[in-house]
Amino acid sequence: MADAPRLGRVLSAMVTPMRADGSVDLDSAQRLATHLVDEGHDGIVVSGTTGESPTTTAAEKEELLRAVIGAVGDRAVIVAGAGSNDTAKSVEAVRMAEKVGAHAVLAVTPYYNKPPQAGLVAHFLALADASDLPVMVYDIPGRSGIAIARETYLRIAEHDRIVAVKDARGELWLASQLMEQTGLDWYSGDDAMNLAHFGNGAVGFVGVTSQTCPAVYRRMADAVLEGRWDDARAIHRLLHAMVDAVMYVTQGAIMAKAALAEQGIIASGTVRLPLVEASDEQREQIRAALATVA
Repeated sequence: MADAPRLGRVLSAMVTPMRADGSVDLDSAQRLATHLVDEGHDGIVVSGTTGESPTTTAAEKEELLRAVIGAVGDRAVIVAGAGSNDTAKSVEAVRMAEKVGAHAVLAVTPYYNKPPQAGLVAHFLALADASDLPVMVYDIPGRSGIAIARETYLRIAEHDRIVAVKDARGELWLASQLMEQTGLDWYSGDDAMNLAHFGNGAVGFVGVTSQTCPAVYRRMADAVLEGRWDDARAIHRLLHAMVDAVMYVTQGAIMAKAALAEQGIIASGTVRLPLVEASDEQREQIRAALATVA
């Protein structure tokens, strides 16, 4: 594992806390960000998909980013979610992130419109050219409908500001080859595969479940970094119930918010349509899972 990766090692795609009326709760956002850093995070992604970026406005994203930077920007790497399926809007988001003081941006593969690989190259390079911020590319074909091809990785890795990949693709053999061929910092983007990605050479992870029990995830990362693989495996297995509850019952942001509200870290589990708040049964599943990592 590389030492001191520039974008951090233990990161969460932070939820966007909301009040019962659906408005963004900046106080809860600052409280959550502070909690994550206090418990071992060295990076936070703001307005990723788990932050409900499809249903928050540009103005809300800017306010949220300012709030998180104000709370922990001097203690952690703040990565602003800036990707979309509209390159022009994504460029605007990158420029806003730089203006506000983010340390990096996350650029997801354009979704739904399924561009050709040449379009992916042009999109990612446009975002990298839009500011002086480093870029983490997010490869998640299960949501975007298209995977980043090997040749595309080789092309975009030539850009000095494209420095990292959030991998939610789950092809470990390909990831191993691409790490060697591109020199990009590799991050697990799949909670269930964090340990596997670490074993494969990833420098860290960008998680969802990790915000619900951050100290446990920090311990796993530290065990890997120190070569204590038996300890890392034990922690990975300890997290089985929590990952299952957050990621495989319903949508991840719904259950992460339910867990955080249950712990009193955020004020409400409110989400915006088309997401719906966790049901009583789902909240009971979260409570049971939290008990396994308490």
